[in-house]
Amino acid sequence: MFEWLSSPEAWIALATLTSLEIVLGIDNIIFISILVGRLPEKQRDIARRLGLSLAMIARLVLLFSISWVMGLKEPWFILMERAFSGRDLILIGGGLFLLAKATHEIHNSLEGVAHEDTQSSAAVASFGSVLVQIGVLDIIFSLDSVITAVGLSDQIAVMSIAIILSVAVMLFAAKSIGDFVDAHPTIKILALSFLIMVGMTLMVEGFGVHVPKGYIYFAMAFSVAVEMINLRVRKNQAEAIRLRKQMKESETS
Repeated sequence: MFEWLSSPEAWIALATLTSLEIVLGIDNIIFISILVGRLPEKQRDIARRLGLSLAMIARLVLLFSISWVMGLKEPWFILMERAFSGRDLILIGGGLFLLAKATHEIHNSLEGVAHEDTQSSAAVASFGSVLVQIGVLDIIFSLDSVITAVGLSDQIAVMSIAIILSVAVMLFAAKSIGDFVDAHPTIKILALSFLIMVGMTLMVEGFGVHVPKGYIYFAMAFSVAVEMINLRVRKNQAEAIRLRKQMKESETS
């Protein structure tokens, strides 16, 4: 069981898989952060931890059911000369879910939401609804994550450790990312736009069109870099205005 400990290739695979799982989990963190941001402050941390724990459990369950997962790649039916597998249907359904949810969140962010009932029963329902949505998302992202992991290693122990390590890193970073997204509305809209792009990618892959992930992540990284520059510029402008105001007040006093 532990023979892989003496194999350099296994350690390289572990490092590669852990890094890959963290990268693939960024979308998960952002979506969880946006969802838990709609909960009362005291419920956000526990919802965030539960969401990421569900992600880890979903990936481990799929990993130990790998024969079933790989069976999802077999054609289920043919429609208009195109064979569709279980994996294709999950990707299409997941893409539609992300498109609908991200569009709804953008609408609420820009147009505002109606006054909500503040009773405890409504809060509990909201908490449960958030966990259900996080669970659906975890299954969508876990499927491709596990299939990718199997393609890089044949050691179940290595893949399991990589999943656990990546979730540990995400648990450590999730609150900081969530707070940052909540504090900057433009970042939230940008993150939701990323989810729309990911949703479209899942859909087209479900229809058999492969989209290299490198292009997607490069576009995301470039957009984030531009927005970071914009935030820095706005911060410097605000600081300059504050200093000029202080100078005028000191001159008139």
